[in-house]
Amino acid sequence: MPIATPDEYAHMLDTAKAAGFAYPAINVTSSQTLNAALRGFAEAESDGIIQVSVGTAQYLSGAANHRLAGSLALAAYAHEVACHYSVRIALHTDHCPEGNLEDWVLPLLDHSIRRVKGGQLPLYQSHMWDGSALPLGRNLEVARRLLELSQQARTILEVEVGVVGGEEDGVEGAMDERLYTTIDDARRLVGELGTGAQGRYLAALTFGNVHGAYEPGHVKLRPALLGEIQAALADQTGIDRPLDLVFHGGSGSTADEIRQAVGHGVVKMNIDSDTQYAFTRSIAGYMLSRYDQVLKLDGEVGVKKSYDPRSWGKPAEQAMAGRVVDAAQQLGSAGRRLK
Repeated sequence: MPIATPDEYAHMLDTAKAAGFAYPAINVTSSQTLNAALRGFAEAESDGIIQVSVGTAQYLSGAANHRLAGSLALAAYAHEVACHYSVRIALHTDHCPEGNLEDWVLPLLDHSIRRVKGGQLPLYQSHMWDGSALPLGRNLEVARRLLELSQQARTILEVEVGVVGGEEDGVEGAMDERLYTTIDDARRLVGELGTGAQGRYLAALTFGNVHGAYEPGHVKLRPALLGEIQAALADQTGIDRPLDLVFHGGSGSTADEIRQAVGHGVVKMNIDSDTQYAFTRSIAGYMLSRYDQVLKLDGEVGVKKSYDPRSWGKPAEQAMAGRVVDAAQQLGSAGRRLK
């Protein structure tokens, strides 16, 4: 199927929230890992989200060192190859801090606005604004401006209120009390951005989340906080679970913590560390078990079929795809692809 249209993406999110499941949002760094994510979603019979980080956008452009070019190139590739899979995929840009708005998300929004005005669809379906390092007032001021542009671009905005701890791709969150979004913070969010009439947005609220790889139990999550916030906002707005929530920093979360978070309105869960590890672990195992074939040792020539990048790339893609299947099953999106 082609990449999801704006209407199809909105329908995906509505379906997930109503049916009580969430979509894995898989960070990719290359055409290989994008293919792995597509394969995993197809094997799980799950629609899903593929996303690009600020560092990956630059990496994808090679020596050009140009985030916009890298993002557009990956999107063009994704639109071409996704047509051959039986699932719908949305493309998303992840964690854009204020310093990268001008060279990344704003040009992408402008690109989409021009496409829409010309009768086309946007290449990306959603973009994340990460203003968590800023005072909340400034965070929401920028978010409101981006939401207006998102409406014109027919894209969905993702915002973060609170701070996800740890570091991901150069964006670092402090490990302090802001790891837990407050009800007052959420009220200010809804007061500034509304509940959909001003444009659709996803909210990454924090409940102890930390980026990185951790053993279960290391990170102290409080998913019940999401329920408390949704209940308070429901009293304020008259809408049941008014926010569409995003779960960041989920590595090491227990199955019960994930289940609770999804039950409180999480429709998207970011997955990066685990899929990176699955991909690289496969390559490491391949190389270590064939070191005398992939290296030219003692004047020998090695074995070309072994050091051919496709030889180690294919099992690495399958390993990552397997982790995507696991995520879809855990989040409940497996077997629920929209017809």
